[in-house]
Amino acid sequence: MARFDYKLLYALHTVMQEQSFEGAALKLHISQSAVSQRIKALEEYVAQPVIIRGQPIIATAAGQKLLRHYRQVQQLESVLNDELLFDESGQEVNISVAVNADSVATWFISAIAPLLKSRAVALNLVILDETRTTQKLKSGEACAAISSQGRMLPGYRVFELGKVKYLLVASPAFKEKYFPDGIKTDSLQLAPGVCFDAKDNMHTRFIEQHFGLSADSYPRHTVPSSEAFVELARQGIAYCLIPELQIKQELAGGDLVNLLPDKAHIETLYWHTWGLAGGIYRELAQLIQTRGREMLTEKSIEV
Repeated sequence: MARFDYKLLYALHTVMQEQSFEGAALKLHISQSAVSQRIKALEEYVAQPVIIRGQPIIATAAGQKLLRHYRQVQQLESVLNDELLFDESGQEVNISVAVNADSVATWFISAIAPLLKSRAVALNLVILDETRTTQKLKSGEACAAISSQGRMLPGYRVFELGKVKYLLVASPAFKEKYFPDGIKTDSLQLAPGVCFDAKDNMHTRFIEQHFGLSADSYPRHTVPSSEAFVELARQGIAYCLIPELQIKQELAGGDLVNLLPDKAHIETLYWHTWGLAGGIYRELAQLIQTRGREMLTEKSIEV
């Protein structure tokens, strides 16, 4: 049975985190040569390279497995520390959660606010679109995630939070300029839309589903901010697919209009949490489930 020297695993983790041997040496308070020796010793132990040296430094397949194991052990220690020592030590607990930008912009922060106010927590939010957040669970970079994927991962539990209704919206001036007679295929090929990033395909899937246009047949901005989506639409720069929950005031005030009242995109969100988590992690899960279900579960969602 392999028995790993966690001093070596910590060196690997720090090199990847700092993206340099020099930075890792400073953080570990050892020489750069000592960091190299620890990485070499780890590679000799597993009989294969664990990193590809370059810019950026990349973990090999073996290195990724070792990093995932190390991060999971760190999470276990954090849970144990919280359950056994929190009242006596008051130590800060580090919690990493992978979450989509739309949830952060609408309900997620209010959900976790009671925990952040009452406990010594250092929160690290990893922002990705909802189809990719569980990747951070697999890599060990997050202990929990909000995702549109309902399939349970090994070692994790999953709970349905509710449904998010997305509307295709724009400013009245934008609608008059590009869609005076309603949205049509030819007008969509001229009107600029907006996507979160190159891997976010919610907008392109919606347009292809309802209008048969491929992603390369119309213009789009790429802006990794849910709040910026709203501002781009308000300013008449682009049309966008955005949660109805996020733009209720803009719709009520006439700053934005629903371009397709008879169509919407419905996304179901799930909370993935580590199956062994207790203490402060269980408290986090309870807050997320309670607030998420309160905000996202509509009495009726009409499409």
